[in-house]
Amino acid sequence: MTKRNTKSILFITPLPPPVHGSAMVSQYIKDSALVQGEFECDFVNLSTSRRMDEIGKGGTKKLLRFVGSFLKLFLKLISHRYDLCYLAITCHGMGFLKDAPFVWLCKLFGCKVLIHQHNKGMSKCIDRWPYRWLIPYIYNHTRVMLLSWYLYTDIEKAVKREQVVICPNGIPETVSGERLMVSGDNAERGSVASSSSPTVNLLFLSNLIPSKGVYVLLDACKILKEKGMDFHCNFVGSESKEINRSVFEQAVRERRLDDCVTYHGPKYGDEKERYWEMADVFVQPTFEDCFPLTILEAMQHHKPIVSTNEGAVPDMVIDGENGFVCGRQDVNGLAIVLEKLITNPSLRKQMGEEGYRMYMEKFTLSRFEQRFVECLDRAVKG
Repeated sequence: MTKRNTKSILFITPLPPPVHGSAMVSQYIKDSALVQGEFECDFVNLSTSRRMDEIGKGGTKKLLRFVGSFLKLFLKLISHRYDLCYLAITCHGMGFLKDAPFVWLCKLFGCKVLIHQHNKGMSKCIDRWPYRWLIPYIYNHTRVMLLSWYLYTDIEKAVKREQVVICPNGIPETVSGERLMVSGDNAERGSVASSSSPTVNLLFLSNLIPSKGVYVLLDACKILKEKGMDFHCNFVGSESKEINRSVFEQAVRERRLDDCVTYHGPKYGDEKERYWEMADVFVQPTFEDCFPLTILEAMQHHKPIVSTNEGAVPDMVIDGENGFVCGRQDVNGLAIVLEKLITNPSLRKQMGEEGYRMYMEKFTLSRFEQRFVECLDRAVKG
């Protein structure tokens, strides 16, 4: 393919594994025929973790991966003149301290820098040492790509509005439009009945991290059970350093939810699709998030969504239209809106269809790729 744009871009970004939002978007970018067709692209893997339970931990292997990635970046910078360095870095805590040297090296070589912000938390540390001087240096004279203007307040002390470009994420459309049929004959042991059952199936699809709202949802399920609601809640996702299977199952037993809550572990591909097809309502009561891609998956699967007023969620979930938006860590509020959906199948269908319409209009992967290329082009020229 003859590239329309001869500009070259070096992408320094986490790639899976492990599977999380930033890594998945980076993989979409790497695989994009549109991006590859518009620019000459090169990649350095910024991730030092290979499993979810490695995130936030140290270790010799992670140190060696860091050194290897840094040396690879150095060799690329001395052998090629890039028109732009794109970096998807962590903006706070130890993750920022790990990623900041990569930005510094790009600046040392005189490269234009675009930082793609997939996370938040800068506002909590920017007034502390060493962040109060290091963050302004790293973000000075850079472009910053945000997922939503809702996230700007987190970085406004270090980044001017004119530095910012907005590029909401998108996800691929499903390969097949056929709906997967799930029956009792092929359902895995411990799973719930199919979507034809009168039992309403709630789906939590995320890694077992407290800030994703795991315990908030369990407490809401306890309220629903005490009120006699006919539901089952499936938790699908990887264990984390804070919550492994045994910790989760202990929390379920303490709330006496053994008969209406099941943890299934991580699922991918067709296995994950089964749980989407069984689900009647998608629930993600996150209280520390930016732009959960699982919400887009729910929209794509015609599911009503219950989430929180967190990060860019209000851009994706319009309260009362394609789902409900609750306050963060509001157990009672969460239980109230879940009860509305459990007891009203026509509302579930209406909200699910509106979510799908919104997905097709705004959040497909092709829409993301178009917006992303436009942002890259502006950063290269600017």
